Amino acid sequence: MSPPLNSLGFAKPPADTRVVVAMSGGVDSSVVAAQLADEGYDVVGVTLQLYDHGAALAKKGACCAGRDIHDARRVAEEMGFPHYVLDYENKFKDSVIDEFADSYLAGATPVPCIRCNERVKFRDLLETAKDLDADCMATGHYIQRKSGIDGPELHRAADNVRDQSYFLFSTTPEQLDYLRFPLGHLKSKSETRDLAHKYGLVVADKPDSQDICFVPNGSYAAVIEKLRPEAADPGDIVHMDGRVLGTHKGIIHYTVGQRRGLGIGGGAPYYVVKLDADTKQVIVGPKDALSTRTISVKEINWLGGGEFKDLPQAGIPIEVKIRSTRPSRDATVRPTGPTTATIELVVPEEGAAPGQACVFYEAGTSRVLGGGWITRG
Repeated sequence: MSPPLNSLGFAKPPADTRVVVAMSGGVDSSVVAAQLADEGYDVVGVTLQLYDHGAALAKKGACCAGRDIHDARRVAEEMGFPHYVLDYENKFKDSVIDEFADSYLAGATPVPCIRCNERVKFRDLLETAKDLDADCMATGHYIQRKSGIDGPELHRAADNVRDQSYFLFSTTPEQLDYLRFPLGHLKSKSETRDLAHKYGLVVADKPDSQDICFVPNGSYAAVIEKLRPEAADPGDIVHMDGRVLGTHKGIIHYTVGQRRGLGIGGGAPYYVVKLDADTKQVIVGPKDALSTRTISVKEINWLGGGEFKDLPQAGIPIEVKIRSTRPSRDATVRPTGPTTATIELVVPEEGAAPGQACVFYEAGTSRVLGGGWITRG
């Protein structure tokens, strides 16, 4: 008779199960590490230094700052497991920051946290975990991994407010097999903080991070201008009908759907409907010009079983999210190639911006079917 499965799904005692925990220094990943250590697992904490440490020490409200590295180390010391800091600064710059800047220059609205999960945490760090002979890697993300007929499935978190499935759609089946998300079943953030107090963690009352880690105070434009000085080239603000309404100080200061701060005043309110990097134009129009029922998507990661290209040409009904803060909407996904598709929304959505993610969900359930990147809304 085989031994029962432990809480991480392995048929052996926790003490014989090594788990690498990706520790950001925040309360979520700290609770994961503390809980697994308390359950008797062989825990190894790993924190990534993703950008300049000197600048990080003076920065608040971001997930990977210098003081956060210190906090992660303190939690490891308190709970009695080893902790390592890995310098991934070059990997992060090459895989995330450079593309972030180039995407903005090209008129897109990128989501660097998804690329970081995809290219750094769930690729490079995951391989490091395997090099450390870990059985699995655990993170503090609010998402659920459930057993399915064809293997592990990705599901939304039990707490819809905290659900991070939008940022994890590009997790591959192979990565999902190795990953664990111990917080995904919790009903509220207060439960996480209660656990932090239970374990006496110094980060129990630490505020949640808000900013993208390398973007101080949410100022994307300042970061991009520093990385790409040409990004501040001026240009025209143009109405959809061709009228020039004003000038701007660089398209990096604008995003699709933006209304405030256009500086053109007068008449009906205008919204940014498109950014044209080639002509350096910010194109504006009425609010209804933002609505679309058809979205083109590329680089699709499919988690629904089988090959994406083998879906019926007529498409299948799904739900989609085109922004992390919006509810999912009914739609049909139709493959147009091995990793490309057209999304037909039942009800038009506003502000489907190139560079944003479009995440797929199984209609009527919590299962994440994958997703891709919007090329045209």
